[in-house]
Amino acid sequence: MSVIIAGERSGVGKTTVTLALLASLCRRDRSVQSFKVGPDYIDPMFHQHVTNRACRNLDPVLTSETYVQQCFARHSQLSEYAVVEGVMGLFDGIGHRESGMEHGKEKRKSTDFASTAHIARLLDLPVVLVIDCSRLSGSVAAIAHGYKSFDPQIKIAGVVLNRVGSDRHLSLLKDSLKSLQLPILGVLRRQDNITIPDRHLGLVPTAELRQLDAVINRLADLGDTCFDWQSLLPLLKSKPLPISSSPHLPTPYSPVRIAIVRDRAFNFYYQDNLDLLQQLGAELVYWSPLVDAELPKDVQGMYFGGGFPEVFAQQLAENITARNAVKTAILKGMPTIAECGGLMYLCEQITDFEAKSWPMVGVLPTSALMGGRLTLGYRRAVALQDNLLVKAGKTIYGHEFHRSRLTSTPNQPLFDTSRYDSEENMGYEGWGLPMNVYASYVHLHWGESVEIPQQFIQQCRSYSSLI
Repeated sequence: MSVIIAGERSGVGKTTVTLALLASLCRRDRSVQSFKVGPDYIDPMFHQHVTNRACRNLDPVLTSETYVQQCFARHSQLSEYAVVEGVMGLFDGIGHRESGMEHGKEKRKSTDFASTAHIARLLDLPVVLVIDCSRLSGSVAAIAHGYKSFDPQIKIAGVVLNRVGSDRHLSLLKDSLKSLQLPILGVLRRQDNITIPDRHLGLVPTAELRQLDAVINRLADLGDTCFDWQSLLPLLKSKPLPISSSPHLPTPYSPVRIAIVRDRAFNFYYQDNLDLLQQLGAELVYWSPLVDAELPKDVQGMYFGGGFPEVFAQQLAENITARNAVKTAILKGMPTIAECGGLMYLCEQITDFEAKSWPMVGVLPTSALMGGRLTLGYRRAVALQDNLLVKAGKTIYGHEFHRSRLTSTPNQPLFDTSRYDSEENMGYEGWGLPMNVYASYVHLHWGESVEIPQQFIQQCRSYSSLI
């Protein structure tokens, strides 16, 4: 069955509740598969740290409604239990779009496309609603009633009351909810000893948190005592689901070694993308421009994910041998993908929040400047030229999330971009070097676009034949 952990709005404690559930289940040696609604990279890192299983993103904008259903069906059956963490508030989507619209195929009007509620309907899953009770008592019933009755297709299995202050406070909350006959599946008191630090793009990633295991243990203790497990466990139990056939992938005819940059500075990757590369014949070799002096031996391509290069700019700058190795490989024609943080690393320099500038690889004739303005949202991007990943005229869908900007724009940009949920033009975007570099702020999920990793691997094979 599984459930979706949803919030009545952002910041009510969805991630805390989800991690407490996962940690408590794993402490009992139960196998559990987690999912995250939306394009988020950081919350899935915490899920994976707890479960030792890669968390899967469920995002119908980056992929499609069909892909979301297939992904959930495929991975939820590999574990005894499954938990889905929602995004923002339950009904917060990207606006007036067509539900059932898989990149242009319109079906019916919806105001919550890509919301947690949308995913709940797609997967036919009950919702556990997390309510922040820190500043209310009797009003909790009005909130719960509104969410329960707003959409008859959404089944609210129960509520979790978070940030409860005292026994008296809890008594008032329970009395108010009695008339709704809505189960209270968990009660979390105000917690002062469970905190996960955050910064300009959300939570600090797991690789940077030295005390994370201690925090997870406290979350497991919380989960052991705060949930109504007798009611929750049957909801969480995975059940067999029909799985439609996956697209046929060609049998690899020669191995390709691809360097995947993964460390504290670069760690934003969708696991599905890495899986696709392997299924298409790639051997993934992980390395770090923070600590490694050279590229891994005999690699034929590089993949720089997003992350926080601005936080580690000094260390990246000081590793001159790694910067030179990357630059030399690119100038020799090695196929290279660089998304967001990876794009910043390929620039001439990064200027951090303290206005200090640090030299980077220098293959892109621009600099990345950190600033206060957040660029956020789904993008529709139309390729203006043939490039490493797509042909001219191809439309792709991605997501931007960054607080940096480039000091100059390319003479021949890769894409003409617009918001996904409106016709608002976002300008030209993306840098490329002939056909071997793809550098863009737009993060891509390849699940519904297998031709993208196929094209990348083909370019890597072509490069290997030249060296």
